[in-house]
Amino acid sequence: MPHSPRLARPNVVTGTVLLLSLLLLTSAADDPRGSAAPLTDLQRLTSPAAPGSLAPSLAVSPEGDVWLTWLEPRKASGHALRAARLDGIRWGPTITIAEGDSLFVNGFDPPSMVAYGGGRMVVHYGWKGVEPGAHQVRLAQSRDNGTTWSAPRVTHRDGTPTEHGFVSLVPVGEDTRAVWLDGRNAMRENALGRLVAAPEGEYETTLRSAVLDAAGAMAADSELDSRVCDCCPTAAVMTASGPLVAYRGRSAGEIRDILVTRLEGGHWSMPVAIHDDGWKIPGCPVNGPALAADVKRVAAAWFTEADGKARVQLAFSDDCGAHFGEPVRVDAGQPLGRTQVHLLRGGDALVAWLEGKGSDVTLEVRRVGATGTLGSPLTVAHTTQRAGRPRLEVLDGRAVLAWTEPGTPSQVRVAIGQIPSGTKKPDAR
Repeated sequence: MPHSPRLARPNVVTGTVLLLSLLLLTSAADDPRGSAAPLTDLQRLTSPAAPGSLAPSLAVSPEGDVWLTWLEPRKASGHALRAARLDGIRWGPTITIAEGDSLFVNGFDPPSMVAYGGGRMVVHYGWKGVEPGAHQVRLAQSRDNGTTWSAPRVTHRDGTPTEHGFVSLVPVGEDTRAVWLDGRNAMRENALGRLVAAPEGEYETTLRSAVLDAAGAMAADSELDSRVCDCCPTAAVMTASGPLVAYRGRSAGEIRDILVTRLEGGHWSMPVAIHDDGWKIPGCPVNGPALAADVKRVAAAWFTEADGKARVQLAFSDDCGAHFGEPVRVDAGQPLGRTQVHLLRGGDALVAWLEGKGSDVTLEVRRVGATGTLGSPLTVAHTTQRAGRPRLEVLDGRAVLAWTEPGTPSQVRVAIGQIPSGTKKPDAR
């Protein structure tokens, strides 16, 4: 992991200390670190986001800079996509990346950033079209730490007034690969001979990918899967063998398990299930997978409700995602999903997800050992299902979490916790 000259130890941060509610569903002896808590010294930072903010995302540069992006309402109308960098123990100036009445706002489909270092960043965001429900995926990049931004590029070339979203970005050298759900197949001719978009579920949503090169040109637009779940977030990481993408598939029999595909030798592999959950559901659960990678080792976390049993599962791969081991259940009994995952030193994983029932929803974090041993879950904050996915990044022995705190209005919050020390980083497999 990169060292961070900017992220100071969180126990000197002035802010509200969060209640560390330890839900001891396993004994301390089962914890991979021999301690009940996956995080210590967990503290909340002052948020740079304004009231009404939502849809947070986190990015870490090779130098160890932590960037937070979010959406917030403008005073007049519409929304703005803003960002701030964590400088020591405080947030730097807030920058505006894009704004307007057409900025697409959805907590389940947030913008995201890749930080390359040296001041270069690439962001994605959605932009609404004229037709109801239609929106584009736009990419923009900066070379001066967000002071200025390039004109946006649209990832897709179909030009249809349909849905495009649930994007994952992954750096490939100096290029940025985008993966998204694509609704271009929704276009139908109505009785008047006019092309209109069919309702969700009545057409086949596809999974597509394209590359933004360092010069700002789009290329390599291709289809990865011709039939996928309509609105579950995607995930993508870079492994030693190339990009790995995870998403929720959709079979002809409405089985919607988590699939992966790999780009090797210029070709995408045949999608395969991480695990045969067999979740049959006639509609989209809006609950996608999460991936983390370190050389050849990959961790995948996801939600399923197969056989009517809700659970959050985690599985490891040691061959760049070609094969995964049997999953372990990591939730605390009432999971809602919205998973995040990060690989730690020694091969362990840190998993975040939402747990609860009704209005009592919490953001939980748990450490899972490299062999599947479970540490105890830790309650980080109270949130809501409608807030979308929490966010998790890890660097220099600390975890950074971002989520949307419910309320009227809502607000993006950030917390930092120390990760108890583990074993040495595993050798490349």
